[in-house]
Amino acid sequence: MGGKELVGTWRLVSAEYKAVDNSVSTRVIYPYDREPEGYLVYSENGYMSVAVMSKDRGAFASGDRLGGTTEEKVRAADAYLSYCGSYELRGNRVVHHIKVSLFPNWVGTDQERLFELADDTLTLSTTPFLFGGAMRIGQLIWKRVEPLFTGAK
Repeated sequence: MGGKELVGTWRLVSAEYKAVDNSVSTRVIYPYDREPEGYLVYSENGYMSVAVMSKDRGAFASGDRLGGTTEEKVRAADAYLSYCGSYELRGNRVVHHIKVSLFPNWVGTDQERLFELADDTLTLSTTPFLFGGAMRIGQLIWKRVEPLFTGAK
């Protein structure tokens, strides 16, 4: 694969974090609920951006983006993830070189994802990571979206 197959915009269909072993009672976690919202964009010039969230994160009572309560801010951040940077393909893996991230620990890191592409469906899987007190593998399924327009104006 040369990478052109990933170029475009993808809409999130599902996101699951599966336990690596049977030592935890919750085998599968839905970090953004069972019907997550999100988009993933791979550009032709080597940049990528992703944003995922739960549909029902709840609004801030004040209506002020900076004026939410601590609880409102925690709830909003816990149900959202976004990052962007450049990307490169390495066989059946895509490596995201993260420059900006809601999760500060990822800034300046590389996040590698195993990818499978079948028609208009892209499946990205993580290597094992710690989440909710257990080692898990994330699996996110995306559907390609049709362009809203073609060509520059």
